[in-house]
Amino acid sequence: MDLTPTRRELTTGRLCLQAGHEGLAVAVADFYRRNRRHFAPWDPPTPESFYTPATQAERIRLGIKAFAEGAAFRYWIMLAAEPDRVIGSIHFSQIARGAFHSCVLGYALDQHCQGQGYMHEALSAAIDEMFSPRVNLHRIQAAYRPENKRSGAVLARLGFRHEGLARDYLFIDGAWRDHHLTALTNPLFTEPADW
Repeated sequence: MDLTPTRRELTTGRLCLQAGHEGLAVAVADFYRRNRRHFAPWDPPTPESFYTPATQAERIRLGIKAFAEGAAFRYWIMLAAEPDRVIGSIHFSQIARGAFHSCVLGYALDQHCQGQGYMHEALSAAIDEMFSPRVNLHRIQAAYRPENKRSGAVLARLGFRHEGLARDYLFIDGAWRDHHLTALTNPLFTEPADW
């Protein structure tokens, strides 16, 4: 497959999305620490060490490697006016090629930035990149808990279609939780030359 490099930085009217660098470790650890309770109902269990700059530096290093290899694409979200403060994350993981050309989407936004359209703005830019000729994915899957109405509304506004309910899908907040499965497909997908 002969794809051009995925853009490591995306900008919107209010935001900057960065693929990351090791210097972000302190800001990323701060993002997770200050949102620990806010994310608890939606995220898998995490050890105490997760909230340290050292652990986040290692995660960022692994993310940079995965980004370069096309195995996963994580963007850290910052306000254009506050470029040193992480307010969110978008992660396209489980990149599959072949007959699938698909990935799984995850995202998180600071509790104090909710309700201002930031996640819609960030996801719009990031999805455009994933569907561009540079990445050329055909399908993006996203799952959310039925109780997470805000997440469901963001996905619906972006055009994700409901595909079903997955019972006991992920171990979240102390139990196996059901999740709605949704997906968005790329109308401009280009068949690879070797198909």
